[in-house]
Amino acid sequence: MKAKSIKGKSPEEIKTTLAENLSDGFKPTLAIVFLSFKQDLDAICKILDNKGIQIFGATSSGEFISSEIEEGSITIMLLDMNPSYFKLLFLEAGDSSDFEIAKQLGEKGKKIFVNPAFIILSGWSNEMDGEEIIKGIEDGFGEGATIFGGMAGDDLTLTGPKAFTLGKSSITGLIALIIDEDKVEISGVATCGWKPIGITKTITKSSGNIVYTIDDKPALDLVMKYLGLTLDEQPLTNTVFNLGAYYPLQLEREDAPSVMRTAMLGNAEDRSLVCAGNISEGSKVRFSLPPDFDVIDTVESECKELKDEQAQDADAVIMFSCVSRYLSLGIMTSEEIDRVIKIWNAPMIGFFSYGEYGKSKRGKHEFHNNTCCVVVLKEK
Repeated sequence: MKAKSIKGKSPEEIKTTLAENLSDGFKPTLAIVFLSFKQDLDAICKILDNKGIQIFGATSSGEFISSEIEEGSITIMLLDMNPSYFKLLFLEAGDSSDFEIAKQLGEKGKKIFVNPAFIILSGWSNEMDGEEIIKGIEDGFGEGATIFGGMAGDDLTLTGPKAFTLGKSSITGLIALIIDEDKVEISGVATCGWKPIGITKTITKSSGNIVYTIDDKPALDLVMKYLGLTLDEQPLTNTVFNLGAYYPLQLEREDAPSVMRTAMLGNAEDRSLVCAGNISEGSKVRFSLPPDFDVIDTVESECKELKDEQAQDADAVIMFSCVSRYLSLGIMTSEEIDRVIKIWNAPMIGFFSYGEYGKSKRGKHEFHNNTCCVVVLKEK
């Protein structure tokens, strides 16, 4: 299987670059598209459809095909995968729950291929629940499903992250690239590198992804105190403001590695935190240290283990990296991407997401925050 990655700042640039990359006889069947929500996704889909290329896409909060990070642009990975090896399915929650549409996806995947892998992109809104999407796919398919992917972004405006394909896009949409693992090997790892700090604390009141109290103290006040800030120092024009992601919470579990939960927003009225994933009452959490190069070293090490143990060679590499990492690591983010690229030396595409789907080294397939999820494709 051959792959090529291209980028551009406008549909016109993409049209020209696409023609150049097809001039040698390359005939892609599938395009993985990550683009700024400011771009005309319908125009991009039309350009690709005119060449007979199917589309698997999401809006982003930064996108890349190399260590040079783009913002406000369009990135595309073109693959000449045999059309009988994959199937695209787009579902929208509508009046159904995330769990219900994900369950349908799992059931359909099982009927399409004996051994399917699910690479998924979901919209993002307060209603979209990454954990329920994982549970739904596993309920429909059965345990052991291979699931990787990311939640769409929207350049950090929190107004309209969308999953999309030709003629369909939605903030409550779920698109799946279902691949026949008997034909194409799918390997991956969700890796983080953040280190915990301080004593373990207890979530004493929460609902879904909203945390009201930690150790019986207002969650927002406790986090602000930890950051050494006061609400008076924040330019609040509404009841909600962006907290950033420098000190994510680590959700501790007895039977699995910790999973990250990023505080996306704070509510100044009820002093709650809106997190990017669910945190149930009674959960044990710890704060995290600010990131340094040790974080990147961990990602590189776990990707090298993946290469040595499962994926020696790659036709293509996809990276779903949490936008929180970009905010926290800053210019070090390019270093992280570059190190991953050098491990497989294969065409790559990635974007900064609002949540990640994947499997940690010692864990299971689940929903993550503040994590770098690397997926490797290799035709058998």
